[in-house]
Amino acid sequence: MAALGSPLRTLRGLLRELRHASGRAGRPYRRTPAYQHVVAAFRAHRVTSEKLCRAQQELHFQAATYLCLLRSVREHTALHQEYHGKGERSPEEVAGLVGFRLPQQPGGKG
Repeated sequence: MAALGSPLRTLRGLLRELRHASGRAGRPYRRTPAYQHVVAAFRAHRVTSEKLCRAQQELHFQAATYLCLLRSVREHTALHQEYHGKGERSPEEVAGLVGFRLPQQPGGKG
């Protein structure tokens, strides 16, 4: 398993992905329930000098997994929009895309 990195880096990555996801909604991302939940969860599970919180590592692992999911969904959507087919194309158009010309029909039909 790969190292998780610092919890602060994971939190910043999560907030960045939430900002990207809510950018289309038109309202500030800091007012979304997802933002408030993530920040509250990180604050509730931080390690203090009085205790060692085992749930900190569990939260960090779940947060890193969720960050990976959000990032992957965003990248998948971008790739899908860029490379998704535009519908069925005619044979002449497909041949033109790859740099070929279709042969002409004898008798002037093509």
